[in-house]
Amino acid sequence: MSLSTDHPLAPPRPLQRAQRIFALRDAVLAEWEHRVRASVRGAEQLLTPILINTLPAFFDNLAEALTPGHARENAASNSNVPAVHGNERARMTDYGPEQVIQEYQIFRDCFAAVALEAGMSLRRRDWRIINDSIDTGIRESIREFTAMHESFRRRIAAGLSHDMRNPLAVIATSAQLLQLQADPARVQELARKIGEQSKRLDAMIEELLDTLSYQRGQRLPLALSQFDILPLAQAVCGQVNLQQSGRCVLTGQSVTGWWCENSLRRALENLISNAVKYGDDSPIAVHVAHAHERMILTVHNRGHAIATEQMARIFDYLRRDNHAPAPGWGIGLPFVQNVAESHGGSVAVDSSPQAGTTFILDLPIDCRPFVPAADSPRN
Repeated sequence: MSLSTDHPLAPPRPLQRAQRIFALRDAVLAEWEHRVRASVRGAEQLLTPILINTLPAFFDNLAEALTPGHARENAASNSNVPAVHGNERARMTDYGPEQVIQEYQIFRDCFAAVALEAGMSLRRRDWRIINDSIDTGIRESIREFTAMHESFRRRIAAGLSHDMRNPLAVIATSAQLLQLQADPARVQELARKIGEQSKRLDAMIEELLDTLSYQRGQRLPLALSQFDILPLAQAVCGQVNLQQSGRCVLTGQSVTGWWCENSLRRALENLISNAVKYGDDSPIAVHVAHAHERMILTVHNRGHAIATEQMARIFDYLRRDNHAPAPGWGIGLPFVQNVAESHGGSVAVDSSPQAGTTFILDLPIDCRPFVPAADSPRN
């Protein structure tokens, strides 16, 4: 004879229901991925880990909210999962707000369809929780999505405003020198420089206005063309030498590739102005080389080395070093990193008291395979 306690106890009904809901997760996510790829613009190109994103956590939160007696009110309560979803969609996709909304709507339809197929009835209370979850998820995702895009616009606009100081400095210096010149040839040369830098300023202002409505996230838009990087480096070094004769020394070889000339000019100006700022009046050495189908441009100074604890943060946006010889707002180096990565390359730094500081801009000679098709080359 056996006692009733010898038999396993059946789980309480709320626990049974929770188990059934959690068991639907894989089927719901699989159906969701299929429908999203078929109907949401831009989703078909995303890798599965990027597409699925935070949806498993959102599903688990919803399952808890649908479990009677659970403290969670809906899938977004006590959780920032929807905000993280919006953040990642802003950073890692070409989505607009409508695509983010559409994903949540498809999730609701998939959950209902899979639950129906599994024989699980959804009651009025369930639908209230599901709809509250979707509506709140949409609001929080869109709020963060919009905030991220606004942050991107501010960062690019701040970078452009920061870079405008370079042509302004050349214009101001040339104008001062004009007042001291009697040689007509020299006057003509200085006037030409003022004209060139004025055109650059005008182009930057146009770019600044464009970025205020830029909706594609953090990736920098590039206008690709084929050109030799060495004359560009000569021109940027020449601007420095106009203000401090012989300060910037260029060596290396011609390297012709496919890049964005305006972006690389601004990146090089930032690297050289950074070297001037922190170089303790030492010469700035710029070198151009190529190896294994890559262009390698280095900017070196012999000023104080970058502290070890700062190396990991050197490219952080708005990293302000108030103890530096000339404190700045931390805009230039993040922009250089953005330029490099947008070309499919990278920027690195090597710094020690013995060797000084070298920034290394390393790009594919032909960056076209690494730049999205939307950034079409110029002929």
